[in-house]
Amino acid sequence: MMTTHPIADLAELEPDEIITLKSLGIRTTERLLEAAKSPKARRLLAEKSRIDPKRLLKFANSCDHLRIKGMGRNYLGLLQEAGVDTVRELRYRKPENLARAMAEANTRKKLVRFLPSEKLVVRWIEHAKKLPLKITYD
Repeated sequence: MMTTHPIADLAELEPDEIITLKSLGIRTTERLLEAAKSPKARRLLAEKSRIDPKRLLKFANSCDHLRIKGMGRNYLGLLQEAGVDTVRELRYRKPENLARAMAEANTRKKLVRFLPSEKLVVRWIEHAKKLPLKITYD
């Protein structure tokens, strides 16, 4: 079963985008991921919502990250700031390098009060490897 969050948990969503998506019945990250998982689905959702398909892809990738156990809104931003935009990318990261990159990103941007432990980063990567891929890109 997928962990789901209200779409308002996605920091990059603008208030008007949240209202628009909710009017289309998309209230959770699980529904948004489902509605924006393929190029065709993103085009259709873009037509209905007037949200750029590239932004929808960014939102879908964020929703996808939130399927990872222990990944919260704050850690999601830190992970993206460290250069990991997709669950697929996360699968191939070395935990010690990623932990270091996140620490450096946090020094620059002050995103979280407590950095994730390397042990937690290892768990994220292991979980990402087990998750079925949901998003298609071409």
